[in-house]
Amino acid sequence: MKVLAYGDGWPAAIDSRFELVREPEPEVVAVLTLHTFPIDRELIEALPMLQAIGTATVGFDHIDVDAADEHGVAVVSVPDYCTEEVADHTVALLYALVRGIVELDRRVARGLWEPRGAGRLRTVAGLRVGIVGLGRIGNAVATRLLALGCEIWANDVVPVVRDRVRFVELEELVSECDAVTLHVPLTEETRRLIGRAEIESMRPAALLVNTSRGAVVDVGAVLVALRSGRLGGAALDVLPNEPPAVPPVAPNLIVTPHAAYYSEAAEKRAYTLCVARVREVLGVA
Repeated sequence: MKVLAYGDGWPAAIDSRFELVREPEPEVVAVLTLHTFPIDRELIEALPMLQAIGTATVGFDHIDVDAADEHGVAVVSVPDYCTEEVADHTVALLYALVRGIVELDRRVARGLWEPRGAGRLRTVAGLRVGIVGLGRIGNAVATRLLALGCEIWANDVVPVVRDRVRFVELEELVSECDAVTLHVPLTEETRRLIGRAEIESMRPAALLVNTSRGAVVDVGAVLVALRSGRLGGAALDVLPNEPPAVPPVAPNLIVTPHAAYYSEAAEKRAYTLCVARVREVLGVA
């Protein structure tokens, strides 16, 4: 069976049952891809034997799912491969904002030794944190923050009953929480879910963390709010365009290079889980 693979991590996850190819061929029955290699309608229609598209990522907004569905092609992803990593990264970013870690480090590098150099610092314990999207990762974040003594509010399209988590409408969550963290897929409904109006409604000095998808947040509005002092801080692991042509810069802004998913174990797990799920679609044991 010929499998078209985009990216360099696939060979270690594929055995002799699949023949790996790097260019489209009529005999290809499956495509393996990543976010950096979009799969469009043109490619899907150029592969008459295609049965499955597998992506070693949580989301699949880089795949023309409608075209795949029209042609009877299954699309599989790996939403469970990096849950712990993303949850850890999210909490690390929140801690960094609350305790001024990045700013203090930068000031020491400039020869300054000022414990109050990052402004008025707080503790994580006692913060009211709003989690937008209480799926696998959102729940893992909630578990960590509850253990740290935070009050957790949540919003999701399908409210889930969870002890010590209060479900509220998005507008209430955004306007009443000390910090907001985002864990939703990118869809037409979630694109710019947090826009200028939502950011302006946040509490003065509130914090925003995004480890989901860059286009969920209006980054321009975030920068304006940070520069004016309206927003207390923001930590973005994802941006609408990656890498950005010009890195965003603003007071109390932390940007990491879409690294929340990463650990050596998670990266290996992503490829092996994706291949296993493609095998299931193809009926290859």
